[in-house]
Amino acid sequence: MSTIQVDIVSAEGEIFSGTAEMAICPAIQGDVGVTPKHTPLLTKLRAGEVRVQNGGKDQETIFVTGGILEIQPNQVTVLADTAMRADDIDEAAAQEAKQRAEEAVANQQSNAEVGTAQAELAIAIARLRVLESYRKRKGAR
Repeated sequence: MSTIQVDIVSAEGEIFSGTAEMAICPAIQGDVGVTPKHTPLLTKLRAGEVRVQNGGKDQETIFVTGGILEIQPNQVTVLADTAMRADDIDEAAAQEAKQRAEEAVANQQSNAEVGTAQAELAIAIARLRVLESYRKRKGAR
């Protein structure tokens, strides 16, 4: 089976670089499955998981808070705002961040404060969903 080059980077540095049969990315309008010879595309990413697959199984699962996805026929580039491997997600810290964000949403006065708090809440919820999904797939192996 043919492969595609996948590069995932954030401001902190390179998170993943390698070949894969498929990459699944959380585009702003919905998940995008990318295989070799995909039509070129440039789109925003939402908070969620990037899954790099070989042989129908996940090779890497990476949480991103957003960013840009660039697809070329033989390459996928994820320019993430922030990113971390699913193995590195601290569940207690993620739960605490979710709780703080929920409190911030409830206590904000201005529209700008509410919008910021809601964005933080969406990221916290996405981080927990990635961790839950990753653990389910890992346990299924």
